[in-house]
Order: sequence, then C-alpha cells, then structure tokens
Amino acid sequence: MSGVTTDAQTAVPARGPDDDLVERSRGGKYLTFFLGREEYGLQILKVQEIIGLMDITPVPRTQHFIRGVINLRGKVIPIIDLRLKFGMDSSEPTDLTCIIVVEAEGRRIGIVVDQVSEVADIAAEEIEDPPSFGAAVNTDYILGIGKSEGHVKLLLDIDQALTMSEMAEVEAASEGLREETEEAMTLMRASA
Repeated sequence: MSGVTTDAQTAVPARGPDDDLVERSRGGKYLTFFLGREEYGLQILKVQEIIGLMDITPVPRTQHFIRGVINLRGKVIPIIDLRLKFGMDSSEPTDLTCIIVVEAEGRRIGIVVDQVSEVADIAAEEIEDPPSFGAAVNTDYILGIGKSEGHVKLLLDIDQALTMSEMAEVEAASEGLREETEEAMTLMRASA
C-alpha cells in the first residue's frame, strides 16, 4: 500500500533535532501585562525596565502606532502603542498605564500597555503553538499561547512584533530627535 498514509503516520509530525531546544527555550519567566481585558507576556530577558507614563514627543510622518519618543536619562527611546499596533481601539491613560522598555532586534523600544500584571513562570509544556488563521493573518509575533494558573496568556515575540521597515522607521524617528536634541544642547552651551 505505498502512497497511502495512515492516521498514525500523520498524527505526529516529524521532529527535527532542534525542536526540543526551541520548545525548551519558550519556557521561563514572562512579564505579563494587559491590553484591554487580554493578558500578554514578554520574555523577562527582553525587558529592560518598567516606567510610568511620561510626556511623549510626537514624531511627524510616522505610523499611527508610533506614539513618538521619550528622553529617558539622556537616551532617546521610541514609543510604540501596542493597542494601536494590534488593531485595537485607543484608550485614555489611567494611573496603571505604563511603558515597558524592551530590547527588540538590538534596539531599546518602549511599549505602552494598560497595566503590568506579574512575572509568571511558565513551563515549556504549558505553552502551545499559536493557532493558524490562514495566510491572511500573520501570527509570527506570537511566540505561543501560555496556560498558567487557569489563565491564557498570549506570549509575544517582541523581535517579530515590528516588521523590518517599521523598525527602520522607529530608528529614523529616534535618530532625528536625537540630532535635534544634540543641536539644542550645543546651542545652549554656546550661549552660556
């Protein structure tokens, strides 16, 4: 019966030597946060710090989800509104709204979230692959679906959350403000 596959043959996909490594790498500590009523998680090693919402300087001609930039202890950090990036409605900031500064593709980026929840330890066996919604829906930014303490959390791959062109736009926006800040500081020193 060559050419015929049985259910037993198709039930378990072939596993490569790196599959166990990938699965193990997904387990670990995650900083969880809310956007609306949905809970998300970021690998804790990607998180640099959590800061309160502060004044954000808008940058003209950028994507709608790029809120602008902040000056964080002398460093210009671009700020992304994840609600807008994920196609959700914007919301008014509350006392719980904050910025999570992350390392994404070697760059520091701030993401605005509604509320930070906790640091959760999620084992690899509690993480499932994201469901497939077909070619029309890109789920590359979802690392997996974590099930912890009876709750489902969407675990984000922050390196995949922004496309390369969006990352370039973020970098250009922060570089432009950095140059303006340096020029202003030079003028202030010259006039002093």
